[in-house]
Amino acid sequence: MIGAVWPEPNSSAAGSRTLQLIEEFQKLNWKITFACAAADSEFSIDFEKYGIEKITIELNNSNFDEFVKTLQPSIVLFDRFMIEEQFGWRVAENCPNALRVLDTIDLHCLRLARQKAFKEKRNFTIEDLYSDTAKREIASIYRCDLTLMISTYEMGLLQTFFNIDSNLLHYTPFLLNPITEKQTANWPLFEDRKHFVTIGNFLHEPNWNGVLYLKEDIWPLIRKQLPDAELHIYGAYPSPKVTQLHQPKEGFLIKGRAESAQEVMLNAKVCLAPLRFGAGLKGKLIDAMECGTPSVTTSVGAEAMHAELGWGGLIADDIQEFANGAVNLYTDKTTWLNAQQKGAEIINHVFDKELHSKLLIEKLEQAEKKLDTHRHKNFIGSMLMHHTISGTKYMSRWIEEKNKKPL
Repeated sequence: MIGAVWPEPNSSAAGSRTLQLIEEFQKLNWKITFACAAADSEFSIDFEKYGIEKITIELNNSNFDEFVKTLQPSIVLFDRFMIEEQFGWRVAENCPNALRVLDTIDLHCLRLARQKAFKEKRNFTIEDLYSDTAKREIASIYRCDLTLMISTYEMGLLQTFFNIDSNLLHYTPFLLNPITEKQTANWPLFEDRKHFVTIGNFLHEPNWNGVLYLKEDIWPLIRKQLPDAELHIYGAYPSPKVTQLHQPKEGFLIKGRAESAQEVMLNAKVCLAPLRFGAGLKGKLIDAMECGTPSVTTSVGAEAMHAELGWGGLIADDIQEFANGAVNLYTDKTTWLNAQQKGAEIINHVFDKELHSKLLIEKLEQAEKKLDTHRHKNFIGSMLMHHTISGTKYMSRWIEEKNKKPL
């Protein structure tokens, strides 16, 4: 596994996703080596505890070639397309028989296109997907043997808008244990919970924008109806611009990193996630449903997260409707309990770990077994890899030479 960052399950949904994959692979006694060029993080998983070999690598350095050639992995998983761009050609040259797998985490071209449309104060249109990011990301998908998609909506976009063969894609959402009756019986009661909560890594632009949206537009409407209510805002890596929003008199409290997102969510009454742009699946909403905490979010927030099931709370894009729904959930026990039950149903039916991990392993083993045939059907991928090795390879070699210290 080659990571963009060292996995931090308590900091981001992406970190949780990576850990879920690791745990499923380890059930098969697969030996896992995790390589990353990012700086070490005190919040990353304990690799020694998980029995994972941890390797620090460098960008634009041929030392990676020797490392991967010696390792000779049977499967290489790239965390996000930028990592495949940097290391994919090196893996292809030195481990030609390794199955190359891309985990998109979310479709970056979709997230950035929505963000651009929002900043330009207009509605997102499908034509916004024509971008340089899309060209890079789609090229990366083609160069890989298999791409893991976390969202059914994004799977559809790739197949219908970009015309990517479904054989190159595999749907693997969050892999979650079912919620049992014993768990629900131990959830804090409606009467014992208090406060609204939102949580999310502040380095992620959709999260930061959502907090601003709450502060400037939504929270004043909720506070007007519930003058004693508080909104507790948790998230890793809060910058000074985030902490400056802390206003105890307004009940708007910046709490920073949560030691346990589950504990925070369990004790809250309602989760707020007014996301105006983004992609993928939202970890905060998963946490909320797993803890029996109803949520209010937008259509972007709930996208691809509940199949045909009713939402565990409310989906609203209108500010006043969002605020009124939040107040209703906070004050009406019957509405709150009904939303809690719907959230549990979503976890149990959409994110079934046993089902989706089984399908994933079957897909990986099938692709590995018939790798030559699989690649012959993906001529575009072979063509792109040929040109990538001819172009990216020599750019990387040039950067490496440039970085060498003069004698």
